[in-house]
Amino acid sequence: MKKTFVIIAVATLTLTSCVSKKKYVALQSEYDNTKVTLTKTKVEKEELENKYGAIQARVSEYNSKINSLKDINDQLTISNDQKLDKTTNGAVISNDVKKQMTATLAKVDQAELSKARTLEDSMNLALSYNLKRNLDRDVIENVDNDDISIDIDETVVMISISDKLLFKSGSYRVNKEADALLKRIADVVNSEPAIEVMVEGHTDNQSVKPGAYVKDNWELSVERSTAIIRELQNTYQVDPSKLIAAGRSSYMPIAPNDSKENRSINRRTRIIILPNLDKFLALMASNE
Repeated sequence: MKKTFVIIAVATLTLTSCVSKKKYVALQSEYDNTKVTLTKTKVEKEELENKYGAIQARVSEYNSKINSLKDINDQLTISNDQKLDKTTNGAVISNDVKKQMTATLAKVDQAELSKARTLEDSMNLALSYNLKRNLDRDVIENVDNDDISIDIDETVVMISISDKLLFKSGSYRVNKEADALLKRIADVVNSEPAIEVMVEGHTDNQSVKPGAYVKDNWELSVERSTAIIRELQNTYQVDPSKLIAAGRSSYMPIAPNDSKENRSINRRTRIIILPNLDKFLALMASNE
């Protein structure tokens, strides 16, 4: 009986030892497989990281090219905006200026705009509008139409003012009643750096009366234009470098000197607003 027990115990121990080795081998195999899988995964991860890095590098390169192309496009746009064009009279303008002109021309009377055939015509309309817009209502308001008129010839604005609004008969002293009118004209001139002003004195053909302030119509026309110039400079701070005085005497009448009424028409002061074209175009290009 004792011998039988020993045999059974040895057999049991042997069987138990065999089962544990199989499990060990299985576990070892599973471990080895896991280790291989982990190594493979690690390799794949590194490969993916390398591929991702390469993709990132390509994306950065593409972004750099896109930004470079955008810069080139912006430069081309600026270059195009600054591209110069020439009118028939030789004035050179850029697309920037033409954009400003287009915005102005949208406000111009369409009947007038339909008459424009060339770039120069359009430019004249735009300049004329910008010069005239600040004058009409305020200058003409409360003044008889016979005493003041505003005309535009190309880019030149001409304001003709009856002498009875500015001076007493035979005198070149400026009336106080002219202050509001001269102030408004000065405001317009001061608002535009690219404007010059010529003031012309005109008389009728009647000789100056003996004992008058002046010797003849030449001197009277010059003194009257100079008086307006001094008023614009001293009272309304117009830059004197913008001002030109001219006396025309009786030699540029706008009506025959054959009646009292017509002679009254010829006695006038004409204020001519002259834009310096190059400076005015540069001003338009630099503004909104």
